[in-house]
Order: sequence, then C-alpha cells, then structure tokens
Amino acid sequence: MDLREIHDLRIDDRYKGIPGGIAPFPLGAIGGKGWNVLREDLSLPLLVLRQSALDHNSRWMQRFIEKTGVRICPHAKTHMAPQLFKTQLENEAWGLCAATVDHLQIYRRFGVSRVLFANQLVGKQAVRYVLDELERDPAFDFYCLVDSVEGVRSLASAAEKRGAGRPIQVLIEVGVAGERAGCRTLAAALATGRAVKAAAPHLVLRGVEGYEGVFVSRGEASDCEKVDTFLDFLAETAVSCEAEDLFAEGEILLSAGCTSFFDLSCDRLARVGLKRGYAIVIRSGCYLTHDSGAYTERFNAVLARSPELKALGPGLEPSLELWGYVQSVPEPTTAILTFGRRDCPFDKGPPIPGKWLRPGGGGLPSALGASHRIRALNDQHAMMTIPEDSPLHVGDMVGAGISHPCGAFERWPLVPVIDEAYNVVSAVRTFF
Repeated sequence: MDLREIHDLRIDDRYKGIPGGIAPFPLGAIGGKGWNVLREDLSLPLLVLRQSALDHNSRWMQRFIEKTGVRICPHAKTHMAPQLFKTQLENEAWGLCAATVDHLQIYRRFGVSRVLFANQLVGKQAVRYVLDELERDPAFDFYCLVDSVEGVRSLASAAEKRGAGRPIQVLIEVGVAGERAGCRTLAAALATGRAVKAAAPHLVLRGVEGYEGVFVSRGEASDCEKVDTFLDFLAETAVSCEAEDLFAEGEILLSAGCTSFFDLSCDRLARVGLKRGYAIVIRSGCYLTHDSGAYTERFNAVLARSPELKALGPGLEPSLELWGYVQSVPEPTTAILTFGRRDCPFDKGPPIPGKWLRPGGGGLPSALGASHRIRALNDQHAMMTIPEDSPLHVGDMVGAGISHPCGAFERWPLVPVIDEAYNVVSAVRTFF
C-alpha cells in the first residue's frame, strides 16, 4: 500500500490534540517531535493508541488463524485508518470488509486489492463505481451480497448495460426474521442462487454469508443456541446450493461476521461437509484495537467457551486510551473531567477510568481504583463518582479505556500512537 499521501499530509492545530500555534508539519514527522503525552506536550482531551497492544493483538490473531485454518477479512470500518489497513494486510488479513461505497472508495484510494462488500450493492453511483474499478484494475478482487431475485436482476442489468468485462462475484446473504438483511428461508436463498446462475456471465455465485451478531444480548446461553441455529441455516444453504450446482467454478466462500461469536462460526462452518473445496472467512473488526468494555466482555466469553484458545497466549489487549484533566471537584465524591460525548463513544457504556497522573511528578501513571467511575457525559464534560479518599486533585490527568472502538475512531481524525513510556511514535489518520 502506498501511504505517502498520508505521511505527507500537513498537520497543524486544526486537528484535536495538536498544540495551538504550531507550524504545519507532515504527519509522517510526528514521531520525531519528541512529544510525550504525560509531559503535556499535546493538548487534552486526547485519544491515543498503544503500539504494544496493536502488535500483541495482531500476533494473537495470526496464531488463531494458524490454529483454525480460517481466513480473516476484517471490517476495517472499525478504524477507517489506512495505516492500520496496511498493518492488517501485511500480517493476518486475507482482504478487508466494507459496508458502504464510501468505505470502498477509501480502501481503493490506498490500494486495497481484495474487498468483501458485506452488504447489498444498490444505487446508481455505488454500482457504477464498482464496475469502474473492476474495469480499471484486473487485480481487483471484489465480492458483494445478494438476498433477493429482484436485487440480483437489478445488479445483473447494470453490469449487462455497462458491458463489464468480468462478472461481479456475489455471496447469498442469509438472515433472520425481524433483523438485518438476508434471505429468511432456504427457498428464498435457493431462488436467489438460481437467479444468480441465470444472470451469467454478468454475475457468479461464490458462496454464502451471514451476520450472527444480531443475537448479541445479555443471555449468553440463549445467544449461543440462536447462533448455532443460524449457522446451521447458513450451512444448509451452502449444501443445497452445491447440490443444485449453483456455485461458480473455484473455491466456495462461507463467511460469518461477528466479533462476539467468531469461535462458534469457525467451529460450525468447519463441519459443513461440502464436496468441493471451501474457505471460511470471518470478518471480526475489533480484534486489532479491542476495547476496555463491551468487546473485552465478549472476548472473555469466547475464551470461556473455547478454553483451547488460551493456549494461544495472553488474550487481546485494549489499545485505546482517552486522556483528560480533572477540571473541577465541586463535591467530595464528584470529579469533572475534560472529555465528553464529542470525544468518546457512549452507546455501549461510558469510558472506564483506570489511570491517573499528577503532571510534573515524572514516572508512569498509577492505577485508579474501581470506585472511580464515570456516571454521566455531557458534550465536553464527564461526571465521575470518586471516593472521599480519592487521590485526584484539580489539574490531574486521568486515562480511561473506551467501550466500542468504532465510535471512538469516528470522533478523532488524527490519533497519536504511543510507546509504553507515552512517547508519541507515530499517528494514524482516519477517514469517516
């Protein structure tokens, strides 16, 4: 991937966290500034990425892939950062997953050559762009989803009118009543597959896909039962499509997409029993950056279900930290911090305070006890409940983990990357 455009991007104080009044400089030079977060060389609030956690999580996923033989095509919409695209593609990813044409356009701008568009491809501009890219680049390996005869005919008609030189590769999406897209019955899935075969040479059927993440709730046992039933449906669809010779020549793809149940998906899809060769493609998007809340909870559930994964070494680590100041202690059990909903996600719970530092004292942050918790967020303020014997004073720095990486990245167009001493070693540019 060619990242020169990003490395040459001029950075100044129009980006959150960059000190005011600084002369513009190329993003690629940020690691040479000698900046340190704990010395207050950057302004707070500030979202940072820990390089050591990124490296650890990448290695863990590589070991998982080696153990299971599956492929990962991560939902890079989690971070939308081409520098992290490059990390994933050079280490563990088979390709990248997209959900919108906007994602796809960023992927292609920076040279991503294999994309699983985990959505239906609809709309004049979206279809036109894909056909343009297929014509422009013979190496572009593109897949999208279909879940209806009507959708198949619409896509095939556009490809036929364009006179595309090669077919659009599609996967049948299966779904569940009341939830996201996807064929609800085997009959609907087979009708869709037959329509794809009839649309040759404009479309070809490459596999079957589903999203089991719709079953995430607080009922772990019942969730897993529903996931297993759904994966049985996905497998049945694949076997039935093969029996009718609906798949095109070549390898069949079976794909499931949830970070919460990738262990169950890998296990069930490994037992589909197709006669032809097939590959299992998982699409977990949050493994690289992980978090301190919802995805930590879900990953712990994966380890509890699959104890053999503990042999892969220490599990995924949160890489994201949000830092702010204590700006007020208006009551003995309340501290007000300088970050809020404009800086962090809150749809899966508030930030989790875990570290603190008194500026000027040197050293690394100290742990903050669990009795410190953020109870509410305004746009620019966090209300934190503290014990009466809390060490925090006005002006202290507080570091918090976040819950839901997607919502964190979308709020920060520039995210510094730090080493374990909190030195800024690089930064990633996001595109939301």
